[in-house]
Amino acid sequence: MSTLKPLKIDIVSDVVCPWCYIGKRRIENALALVPDVPVEVHWRPFFLNPWVPREGISREDYLTTKFGSVDGYKGIAGRVVTAAGEEGLTYRPDLVKRQPNTIDCHRLIHWADAIGKAAEMKQRLMELYFRDGGDLTETDVLVQAAADCGLDTEDVRRRLATDEDVALISAQAQEAADKGISGVPTFVFAQKYAVSGAQDANLLARAIRQVSAEVNAQAATA
Repeated sequence: MSTLKPLKIDIVSDVVCPWCYIGKRRIENALALVPDVPVEVHWRPFFLNPWVPREGISREDYLTTKFGSVDGYKGIAGRVVTAAGEEGLTYRPDLVKRQPNTIDCHRLIHWADAIGKAAEMKQRLMELYFRDGGDLTETDVLVQAAADCGLDTEDVRRRLATDEDVALISAQAQEAADKGISGVPTFVFAQKYAVSGAQDANLLARAIRQVSAEVNAQAATA
């Protein structure tokens, strides 16, 4: 058993952020490069588009509002699609027809965390959105995602119909904003050092090893 103190890693990201989709794979690859470093990973909410209403909007309206036009996104999309492919991920922007507000997605991730499935739920929702063009404003889609990750469907459906944990998730997202996080993904190590953007796995691995060494050195002299 390792006697090292686990390194706390807070990952601030959003389900509909393509660089968060890529960043999740890169941090997982980074962790695989440092298997001897114990870590404690926490997925933290962020609202990439807090102005999108709870019921969502059409993808066309969203792209027009954010990028000026649907065509205005195509060049950006091409680069992201390529970057995702290099990580073994699929992004099909042509399949996405509806832009969701992600509060319910973050609630699902929070509830999945109670059974140790937060990362799995995050991945499932991202796959539905980026790969399959799933409508994350649809309760049935969210309930099925929960079922895929081992959550009780009737319980999830009941909870989604309430405002349970809406205030909690909103407060956590606001806390990230208050700390100056404006771009995601952001990886926060030991609640002290932040790395912004979907950085290369090797860079993230070096950061994990360095901060872990510092945390344990401080613990040894405490």
